[in-house]
Amino acid sequence: TQEVSTKIYDRNGILLYKIYKDKNRTIVPLTDIPMHVRMATLAAEDAEFYNHPGFSLKGILRAIGQNIQNKSLQGGSTITQQLVKNVLLNSDRTVTRKIKEFILAVQIEAKYKKDDILLMYLNEAPYGGTAWGVESASETYFGKKVQDLDLVESAIIAGLPQSPSRYSPYSSTPKAYVTRTKDVLRRMREDGYITKDQETSAVAALPNIGFQTRGADFKAPHFVQFVEKILNERYGQAVVEQGGLKVTTTLDLALQEKAQ
Repeated sequence: TQEVSTKIYDRNGILLYKIYKDKNRTIVPLTDIPMHVRMATLAAEDAEFYNHPGFSLKGILRAIGQNIQNKSLQGGSTITQQLVKNVLLNSDRTVTRKIKEFILAVQIEAKYKKDDILLMYLNEAPYGGTAWGVESASETYFGKKVQDLDLVESAIIAGLPQSPSRYSPYSSTPKAYVTRTKDVLRRMREDGYITKDQETSAVAALPNIGFQTRGADFKAPHFVQFVEKILNERYGQAVVEQGGLKVTTTLDLALQEKAQ
C-alpha cells in the first residue's frame, strides 16, 4: 500500500503540519510538475528515457565497464528500472535483483505510457530523509509547491535521487549538492533543454539559494499535536500516518501568531 502523508491545515488552507510514518509523500499530477523539473530529471538520470524500451544498452555497457574496473555491481539503471527498484523490489546489489528489475521494467514499459512512468518515478523517488516524491522534496527544502520551483531549484531537486544521503543540504556534506547541481545543469544544456546563457545564470544563482530551516514546516505545534491526538483516537494511527487525510481545522494561523 502506498503511504501518503496526512496534512493538517488552518481554516484558510495554510499547511500547519504533515503526519507520516516512514515516507513523507504527496502525490501530484504531471501538470503540476514544471518542465524544468522533468527535463532536469531526464538529464540527471536517463537522457534516453523517451527512446528506450525500459533499459539502455549504452547504460548497461557503461555499468559493465565500471563493474569490471571497481569489482562491484553498479548502476546503469533507467528511470523505469529505478521505479521498479523503489516500488517493487529493493536496492540490494545482486545479480538476481538486477535480472528481476530488468524484466519488470520491460513489462512496465509495455503497459504504461512514457509520461505515466515518468510521473510515477517523480512521485516515488527518494529525495533525502523522509522526503519521497518531488512535491515533498520541494516543500521540505524550499517551503514551496513543486509547481513554483525555478530552474536552479529544479536542478538541485533532480540531482538528489542519485545519492540523497550525500547531496541533501541537510546531510553531513551540506555543500555537495553544488557540484552535483552544476553537473545537472551542464547535462541539461548538452541535451538541448536549456541554453548556455540559462546555464550560466543558474550556476551564478546557485550560491544564493536558501533552504528552508529543517523542521520549519511545524506551525502551531501544541494545537497540531492536540488535533493529531483526536485523529488517532477517531481513525487509528495507521490511517493517520499513511492514509493521506486532508484535515481543515478551526485555527487561524495569522491570528494565532499575533496572539503568540
